[in-house]
Amino acid sequence: MIMKTYDAIIVGFGKGGKTLAGYMAKQGKRVAMIEKSAQMYGGTCINEGCIPSKSLIIQAEQQSYAQAVERKEALITKLRKKNFDKLDSLALVDVITAEATFISDHEVHVQGNGIDEILYGEYLFINTGSTANIPAIKGIKETKHIYTSAEMMKERSLPEKLAIIGGGYIGLEFSSMYARYGSNVTVFEYGNRLVKREDADIADEIQKVLEKQGVSFVFESRVKEVANDKKQVVITYDDKDGAEQKVTVDAVLLAAGRSANTKGLGLEKAKVALDQRGNVIVNEYLQTSVPHIYAMGDVKGGLQFTYISLDDYRIVKDHLFGSKLRTTKNRGHIAYSVFISPTFSRVGLSEQEAREQGYEVKTVSMPAATIPRANVISQTDGILKAVIDAKTDQILGCVLFCAESEEMINFVQLAMNQKLTYKEVGNHIFTHPTMSEALNDLFG
Repeated sequence: MIMKTYDAIIVGFGKGGKTLAGYMAKQGKRVAMIEKSAQMYGGTCINEGCIPSKSLIIQAEQQSYAQAVERKEALITKLRKKNFDKLDSLALVDVITAEATFISDHEVHVQGNGIDEILYGEYLFINTGSTANIPAIKGIKETKHIYTSAEMMKERSLPEKLAIIGGGYIGLEFSSMYARYGSNVTVFEYGNRLVKREDADIADEIQKVLEKQGVSFVFESRVKEVANDKKQVVITYDDKDGAEQKVTVDAVLLAAGRSANTKGLGLEKAKVALDQRGNVIVNEYLQTSVPHIYAMGDVKGGLQFTYISLDDYRIVKDHLFGSKLRTTKNRGHIAYSVFISPTFSRVGLSEQEAREQGYEVKTVSMPAATIPRANVISQTDGILKAVIDAKTDQILGCVLFCAESEEMINFVQLAMNQKLTYKEVGNHIFTHPTMSEALNDLFG
């Protein structure tokens, strides 16, 4: 069997890995980029995550569902090719489409698509992302019309009745999207309310807005069986009183979270340690238990966002080629957005979390309907809330559940990382009429 030698072997064509591959090639390093599927060049975000879902979300109420799926497919096909060509055009990067298995802490066996080779790498990088959890429900594997989020977005017909198992962020985002296309959506949630890591007033507002869009919720429910009845799916569940109920739908979306994609990689042969959930264990420099093997992105657990994978690249790059000052411990507050309609965005602590951590807090909130820009664009649903340290005037956290919050939250994140007081944010001069000027009123 042929042995090829590289300065770096990167397993997984995700955001962190592809960016690192390009940078290392520019430093004169020879790089092997291994991706097992030609449909995943560019990683989960481009092919199965944020880009296709946001394409469908933006087109809701503007296009038919079939037209939106067509445009979405054209978009990700273009981006996938662009990502492949960008690396494949580099003389020092070999893009290898095959399955990778570690056989030692320096060697990887690549096999498939006519390839059967062992590669040797001075440094190795795990960037294999995450995969959707499949809950342990009777009939889940053999029943048709059961989908993960990635599978659901490839379907070209809109289900008249859609059930979503799981009321977390993915479930809520898809419930809003499919309701706006016209599906009759029911969300089954095991808990007694939505998104428990958010404050109750925020969760209540999210529920109210989604119910206004036509989404129904079944709380404290336990789905225990699914089965086909001709072309439909019968869901059997226990309600909050323990009584068995049945409902028939056209499709079921599984939104039970995601887990690190580490199975079958042979990491035990490289002596790379995993935690109980299968996440790769890393230090603040993203080194695994084997110092010359790093992990980036979803595969190491924690926040599962493509921009975290990109910042992981910056940490690894600085550790290998820079000052070694950049770490996971000093990258500051991380904001996130959930693209329900309107967008839900948050940074920092909730009120409940701040109080639990011993802060003396004061909170401020306002309805989105009071924002001039929200009325101009006829998107007045939602609420804005900030949590402030009463002793220092520092912003501890902020929730923006309103139109365009995915842009607004970055300003608040920057203010928190620069340790601006809430008064300084409240006195900032914003352009008018914009959604961002609402921060004058929220923090004023």
